Amino acid sequence: MLGKAGFPVGCAPVSDWLITLEGTEAGHQAALMLALLAAFLHAVFGALQKGRHDPWVSRVAIDGWLVVLTFPMIFLVPWPEPHMWPLFAGMVVIHFGYKYLQAMAYMRGAYTVVYPVVRGTGPLFAVIGAWLIFGETFTAVQWMGLGVLLAGIFGLAVYNLIFLQTARETLVPALGYALATGLFVAFYTTYDAYGIRATANPFTFLAWFFFLASLDFPLMMLVTPMRQRLAGVPLKPLLTRGLAGALIAYGSFGSVMLATRLDKVGEAAVLRETSTVFAAVIGWLVLRETVGPRRIALMTLIAAGAVIVELGG
Repeated sequence: MLGKAGFPVGCAPVSDWLITLEGTEAGHQAALMLALLAAFLHAVFGALQKGRHDPWVSRVAIDGWLVVLTFPMIFLVPWPEPHMWPLFAGMVVIHFGYKYLQAMAYMRGAYTVVYPVVRGTGPLFAVIGAWLIFGETFTAVQWMGLGVLLAGIFGLAVYNLIFLQTARETLVPALGYALATGLFVAFYTTYDAYGIRATANPFTFLAWFFFLASLDFPLMMLVTPMRQRLAGVPLKPLLTRGLAGALIAYGSFGSVMLATRLDKVGEAAVLRETSTVFAAVIGWLVLRETVGPRRIALMTLIAAGAVIVELGG
């Protein structure tokens, strides 16, 4: 049974409630919490892709589950408006570029090397994009906070470049791919923010985003020689990891997109980059990568920068 705007009964009130929060103080607080939740979950998501399996294979397992789980959802939300289809096409291209470059970076560098550069490049260009597209502006204090955050993130990258011995021979290309991935992070952050604001109901965009943007890697694995990467991979652990990644992706990407609809895109982009701190902790505790006092100090800068951005607004 369908209710208001084509939603199943019981779903429409959730969408209506979210829409009433847009541009309000309650919406700002909700966006803050959503962005921080996205930061933590995105760090976990990245660790899953970088962890036990080949990054390409891990991404296929995650995306495969997203396709399967999301397919029924596209029938539970209103059909997209005609003007949304070109936006979805652009979204698919941008997210494929992001995922491809990220997999290339993870193949060449340690997680705690690649991840800070990816996430450090994103917020700077996302803030510029939010200014150009949405007319958002930062205060002087917020720009200072962004500078502190970026100093911490890129300080981690420089430290790794000088001192880290893991995968040393591929470190420079890993950082190059990480930088390119960060640019695509900025692209998809601003583009997805525009897309989720362009439809009447945010859940329409989210459902079709997770379905359409997850088709590429499974299809590529099926129709190209990349399927050879699956040879000898234990299926049960891979599917288990893929399911966990898919569920985390819903929380990570869904949270930050809702945050950009409720409040400023630039602030959400910056706050999400506290994921670098979570990533370093995960890399240390789970992936057994080294984290010393200098890196802890740099991570403190990242967290401090995010706090300054929030207080400066």
